Amino acid sequence: MTEDRTTPWGPATGVGSMPGTDAREAAKTAAGTFERFPFLPELPARGPGADMIGRTLGLLVEMYARVEPSGWRFGDRPGRDTRRAWSWLGEDLDALEEFTQGYEGPLKIQAVGPWTLAAAVELRGGEAALSDPGAVRDLAGSLQEGLKQHVADVRRRIPGAEVVLQLDEPSLTAVLRGQIKSASGYRTHRAVDRQLVESTLRGLIEAHGGPAIVHTCAPDVPFALLRRAGVAGVSFDASLLTERDEESIGEGVEAGLKLFAGVVPSTDTALSDPASNVMGVRTLWRRLGLNPGSLAESVVVTPSCGLAGASPSYARKALAHCVAAARSLADNPE
Repeated sequence: MTEDRTTPWGPATGVGSMPGTDAREAAKTAAGTFERFPFLPELPARGPGADMIGRTLGLLVEMYARVEPSGWRFGDRPGRDTRRAWSWLGEDLDALEEFTQGYEGPLKIQAVGPWTLAAAVELRGGEAALSDPGAVRDLAGSLQEGLKQHVADVRRRIPGAEVVLQLDEPSLTAVLRGQIKSASGYRTHRAVDRQLVESTLRGLIEAHGGPAIVHTCAPDVPFALLRRAGVAGVSFDASLLTERDEESIGEGVEAGLKLFAGVVPSTDTALSDPASNVMGVRTLWRRLGLNPGSLAESVVVTPSCGLAGASPSYARKALAHCVAAARSLADNPE
């Protein structure tokens, strides 16, 4: 069941990551380009702690991690990497607060979801947290508390914002299929039960108490599972959709699910006419027999994935292109 929303969601927004290291420039771009749906930028080029895994680990309550040669690993106390994550997030929030003075409406923040986090972070022995159900429960509980505090901080800084929580779950399909490799690389962790995946996500969403979406740039997005978990929207790379996805997408849209359609390339390329970027969305609507008039209210246009790998100039163009493509969709739904 999707959440009731007090304000309409803007026609376009960003996914999360941006190139460069200047928090004020990124916030200015995010707030200035998307006047109806700004987002909190992430700048992974700054290093460990600014990457999406490290940034989210910095949100955890009474759980800490540090960078090892093999990646992020849990430790006993906050170290340099955790303190850097705290500092950079504070810097990003300060910048966003500066450029959203007086703003009222939806505002998107991002954090890595529990399943991708469990697949990416190592226990003290070097194996992924995903290998230990107890560790996954602890991680999900800590994340839940950390996100509550994070959302409260954003609401305090930007009182007029309706905070939309985006959970980044690029590894979700691999977790469901048992495709996450072990530390040795010679085997994979067993597939996680779909009901457990669903209930864990539902717990986080219900604790948030506001609208939440899930983002993944991977193929085979589990739309039906995510809808049952209570998401208000799903963010995906539209170029990876197949006919297998269409039935669950159609059912979701009819139930009020928002589609964050990633239609603008996320790495430097020649950008085509904005109308051509959303042509596939129009075609999907026709095939599903959905009302063209519902397109503008059901679809939010985004880049296909985060823009961390793009040049700064292309990133700015791509975000502006999303706005133009969304305008084309609204003006010419058929």
